[in-house]
Amino acid sequence: MSKLAIITGAGQGIGKGIARRLVRAGYAIAVADINDEAATKVAADLISENYQAKAYHVDVAHRDEVFALVKNAVTDLGDLSLYVNNAGIAFIDSFVDSNPDDVERLLDVNLKGTYWGIQAAATQFKKQASGGRIVNAASLAGYEASALQSAYSASKFGIRGLTQSAAKELAKDRITVNAYNPGIVRTKMRDAIDKKTAAVKHETIAKQQADCLEEIAIGREATPADVAEVVAWFASDAAGYITGQSLQVDGGMRFH
Repeated sequence: MSKLAIITGAGQGIGKGIARRLVRAGYAIAVADINDEAATKVAADLISENYQAKAYHVDVAHRDEVFALVKNAVTDLGDLSLYVNNAGIAFIDSFVDSNPDDVERLLDVNLKGTYWGIQAAATQFKKQASGGRIVNAASLAGYEASALQSAYSASKFGIRGLTQSAAKELAKDRITVNAYNPGIVRTKMRDAIDKKTAAVKHETIAKQQADCLEEIAIGREATPADVAEVVAWFASDAAGYITGQSLQVDGGMRFH
């Protein structure tokens, strides 16, 4: 019988990569996203390859939608084994010029959305009395804050804190909580970040990307598949004794 993994933000980018990796590990996938078309496409592609998947609409900023997602996915696909708080947004702007609406929306999605995801998943795991795994999307920007990304960095530092706090509380229920911290991953969101950062710095996108590449010891950007391998490891038996940790997936951009 398949295990159920719920992945938020799974309609594209890193979330899509995680979904494609976890089906190979035997999971049925709840492809959850605010973009219905994208989620439906990912789920349909997985089903066409004889995997078990279903698309779900969710805006993780709304707690009731997150809890409904867990309830519906469990009803459709079976007991929950893994919840991945992957959904997130970003914007680029100077600290003093950041639009209040942009700041509030980002914190609602990234930080509160992760909070609600942990709550909903832990509630289901306790109901099942089965233990379980929760994996959160933090960021390199949650280890060392990035200029022009004040709200994003704050949200990712916060997610690391949520990860540690939840891990301490939930360990007695055999629930582990960990986080992955990507560096530069080539996705549509990263394309938008590079475009806006280059504009703010009055330089070309090519120059912005080249400067970032010079910071990566391994010499290349990450792919969604690189990040997905870390999530799969956190979900595996091999990581059963790991909790409260945030693992960098940055190719050697920063060392701590």
